[in-house]
Amino acid sequence: MTEHELAVKHKQEVEGQEHTRPGHTYVPDVDICETPDGLWLWADMPGVDEQSVEIHLANGVLSIEGRVSLKEYAELAPVYTEYNIGNFLRRFTVSTDIDAEHIKARMKDGVLELELPKSAQAKPRRISISTH
Repeated sequence: MTEHELAVKHKQEVEGQEHTRPGHTYVPDVDICETPDGLWLWADMPGVDEQSVEIHLANGVLSIEGRVSLKEYAELAPVYTEYNIGNFLRRFTVSTDIDAEHIKARMKDGVLELELPKSAQAKPRRISISTH
């Protein structure tokens, strides 16, 4: 067994923000892909369900916040953990080319999936050439 097989990635805690709830707030791991029609975003937020997620888009900033119920963990004494229990918060500056009215969000098994469609003006289009 090499030392790389058991390398643990530590969660990055959010800094520089006042907390209104007790406990830690972490930065979720996120993947983002772009298609001709929009952006897709997946955020890992273990322990968060669909009723505990807030998503806001205002002034070009996309905010994702997930809250974990700490009641389930109150009586546990972990022997080994690879992620810490806490809330999640992430913010992104997004282009004004996103069609905010048609953003879709799904939450399944602790993974938030966001579909951020591009506005019609931002999508690639073919420009025809006139003969005159």
